[in-house]
Amino acid sequence: MRNQYDFSPLYRTAIGFDRLANFIEAASNQSAQTQNNGYPPYNIEAVDENNYRITLAVAGFAEDELSIVAQENALIVTGTKQKKNSQAKFLHQGIAERGFERKYQIADHVKVKAANLENGLLFIELEREIPEALKPKQIPINGKLNVESLEAKSA
Repeated sequence: MRNQYDFSPLYRTAIGFDRLANFIEAASNQSAQTQNNGYPPYNIEAVDENNYRITLAVAGFAEDELSIVAQENALIVTGTKQKKNSQAKFLHQGIAERGFERKYQIADHVKVKAANLENGLLFIELEREIPEALKPKQIPINGKLNVESLEAKSA
């Protein structure tokens, strides 16, 4: 039996972070059924501070059988296997030829840059692009306010 946690104290003490608390709560309640029991296997790699790569093992899928959709703060990768009209009689069938849907929550300002299918691996490149208005700014401390220099910089 899974432990159930009460996240309501986060809602009472964190103003503006309710979305983060929702992510934590959703992750704790996530069932194995929604993730297709780990199929297909994947890696998430931090390439550098602002670039990431998701690698999914999608052996047997062609490009036209895969779909990647980025919407709001979600990335959805879907694989739909085409049905073959084969009369093959398998003695053992260990290769999974089933469809899948894999969902990833992505942070604000993270964009999908590219996707590449190579040797049965689907590579999805992501980049965090923080707008200038949200980047930290160094504020000089010089003892007195110089209004003229501030106006000149803003013009």
